[in-house]
Amino acid sequence: MRSAAIGLLMPGLFLAGCNMQDADMTGTSAKGQGRYAGIGTFGVDSLWEQMAGVAEPKDPAAARPADDTQIIVVIDSHSGEVRQCGNNSGYCVTMKPWGSPGAPNAAPVLLKKHASDLAAEAERNAEAAEPAAKDSAPSR
Repeated sequence: MRSAAIGLLMPGLFLAGCNMQDADMTGTSAKGQGRYAGIGTFGVDSLWEQMAGVAEPKDPAAARPADDTQIIVVIDSHSGEVRQCGNNSGYCVTMKPWGSPGAPNAAPVLLKKHASDLAAEAERNAEAAEPAAKDSAPSR
């Protein structure tokens, strides 16, 4: 009976120590992990400042999405939600496909102007600037 108890106890002690040894060797443990994990930082494109429904800050000195230069993307390790946040404004867009639809800052976001609208606008501006440049060139 005593040898059976020791036979069951010894493997349990060895297995319990495995997890501790692994944490000591790597310097990290699962308990030390934070809730949010970084995915990366990305440059802002012209559509970031075109988001509709962004509340204007009460303080006129506060940053707006147009002031952001980087987008910081993180994942919530508890819920799986992905957040894209501006580095200066702090405005975040969330993406959780299995979550409740219709959240004001959830993807897909509403836009004031779409990429095609901005491209057409840039093309019109370039065409308008072209004749002006030809008119101002000196003739030989």
